[in-house]
Amino acid sequence: QVQLVESGGGLVQAGGSLRLSCAASGRTFNSATMGWFRQAPGKEREFVAAITWSGGFRYYADSVKGRFTISRDNAKNTVYLQMNSLKPEDTAVYYCADSTVVAATVIPKFRSWGQGTQVTVSS
Repeated sequence: QVQLVESGGGLVQAGGSLRLSCAASGRTFNSATMGWFRQAPGKEREFVAAITWSGGFRYYADSVKGRFTISRDNAKNTVYLQMNSLKPEDTAVYYCADSTVVAATVIPKFRSWGQGTQVTVSS
């Protein structure tokens, strides 16, 4: 079992920035890919970004490409999501998740999920 704890959410004005963190603990030895997802009220959870622990693979949803950057610190077992040029449509609960599948990007391939952190972007 892998435990994931997100932090860094909050309220920001449009055009602003936030950095989310996701700390992983527990049985992380076979974790291959970390992903960020988000869920807005009344909408389905959607993929945002993913990165392998090796750092060789990074992938972004088209809606955040060029504005968000995913990174990882292997020594700290932590993954980050730097969010710049935020828009009101980025408002959602953001979740991190881990997968044993290399380069995973779809929800069914992720096994453990954090509790989520709220990001609210005001216009």
